[in-house]
Amino acid sequence: MKKLMNKDVFRTALEDAIKGKSANQAPFSKAWASGKLEKKHFARWAENHYHYVGPFADYLGYVYANMPDELTDAKDFLLQNMYEEEIGGDRHTDLLIRFAESCGTTKERIKNPDNMSATTRGLQAWCYTIAMRENPIVAVAGLVVGLESQVPSIYRKQTPVLREKYGFTDEEVEFFDLHIVSDEIHGERGFQIVLEHANTLDLQKRCLKICEIGAEMRFLYTTALFNDYVKNDVALEELENAA
Repeated sequence: MKKLMNKDVFRTALEDAIKGKSANQAPFSKAWASGKLEKKHFARWAENHYHYVGPFADYLGYVYANMPDELTDAKDFLLQNMYEEEIGGDRHTDLLIRFAESCGTTKERIKNPDNMSATTRGLQAWCYTIAMRENPIVAVAGLVVGLESQVPSIYRKQTPVLREKYGFTDEEVEFFDLHIVSDEIHGERGFQIVLEHANTLDLQKRCLKICEIGAEMRFLYTTALFNDYVKNDVALEELENAA
């Protein structure tokens, strides 16, 4: 890449940076979508996921603090995203805890950091590092495009199974329904901010790389959930043909 890409080419390059590393392809996601998990596995997922997504507003707060004042569209988006995470209606972490409790775990276990795996700690630490130390446009690319924009495609496969096979109620799976809608909006706004403000060759290169790394981090995190909590109950061979 020797010259600045136009927005259409850059958009395709950002999407391609995520392809092949989507968490949808991790064995835990495949086992979930094909109905091979048990409620105990969902409980372990929630105990880990809380420590990844629970601080998401904190990550965005650091990015907001680093964002130049003149980039009002980006600052407004970050504020709105933080508001939705923490104040707008039910707090997202409260909805996650509600689902987790319906799977047999407790609020105390969920909030206890001793119950997350080493890989989850690594993902959380990476998110904090990107938020605090990276150029804020690159941070939006990593956190929103590389990570958050994947969520709707993941939950669209997983949420119907929760209702149809496991009998979860609408209230118990509200966390997933909400994120299918909200993260589609957030992901698209993240794309638009990156397309608009990554206006140098160096920034475009850095955004592409951070998207690739972010997608890989989420894939590794999701794969570790299978290895840590599921592999003794579900064989990898059972997932070979799972979509």
